[in-house]
Amino acid sequence: MSSHAQQSTRYVMRKLPQVTLLFWVLKIVAVTLGETAGDLLGITLQVGYVATAIIFLVFFGAVLTLQLRAGRLHPALFWAVVLGTSMVGTEVSDFLNRGFGHSSEPNGIGYAWGAVLLSGLLALVFLAWWRTGQTYDVENIASRKGEFLYWIAILVSNTLGTSSGDWLSDDTGLGFTGAFLVISAIMLVIVAAHYLTSVNGTLLFWLAFILTRPLGAAGGDALTKPTDEGGLGWGTLWGSVALLTLLIGLTILQIVQLRRRPLEPLPLPINRLTGEPQHPNGALTGSAGPHP
Repeated sequence: MSSHAQQSTRYVMRKLPQVTLLFWVLKIVAVTLGETAGDLLGITLQVGYVATAIIFLVFFGAVLTLQLRAGRLHPALFWAVVLGTSMVGTEVSDFLNRGFGHSSEPNGIGYAWGAVLLSGLLALVFLAWWRTGQTYDVENIASRKGEFLYWIAILVSNTLGTSSGDWLSDDTGLGFTGAFLVISAIMLVIVAAHYLTSVNGTLLFWLAFILTRPLGAAGGDALTKPTDEGGLGWGTLWGSVALLTLLIGLTILQIVQLRRRPLEPLPLPINRLTGEPQHPNGALTGSAGPHP
């Protein structure tokens, strides 16, 4: 059998989940937990933004390494990495905007400039991603380089989400509840555009993906901040406990769904620009049918 024929019969196990309603609910819960957990350590326990960022960075590095080495999708591991990007992003954003220490006062570059700086960085990530020839379609990423770029984009977008959420709730005078409602309305517009227009689905996905982080930031603040500041007064500890419990429950639900209906593997990846084969990011299989 020729090498081309051999390649055409090989497939790669999926490492990333399909985009469903459960995916979006899990994403919002994970990034909201990242916000509250970051505030719990950085502000409530007065560990400080830098020290907390280092702690979260170690966690993120560990789970990301396991995710990149895994041969197929493991929902608990996948959402642990998403949570790690949110926790690290929260601390990096707070350090940029508020400076050293554990105060919630904006003694850094400020929320607005932080959002501008991170928006530019995210644009550069997507530009670099495009130039590598990897697909933006997160349901069809099958290469090692594509998955790595995917996680970089998530890390930067979650960091941006913290800054933009803080800017919207603090600097505009909307408050936490007002910011949450504004971002929710924008998300509804994106959903409507997905179902009612011909706007590129991948573009809409990344817009929604980026916006879920400020949605989570505003939602987390609405849960944990005192009532006289527009929040529900749960505090960072109990808010984090509630969100972690919800995240675990929803992850178990996704595991059960995958066992009942396993994901089909993807064809061996090729570079979009050169047509050259790429290093796969999952275990190889010779069948295109569903696998447990």
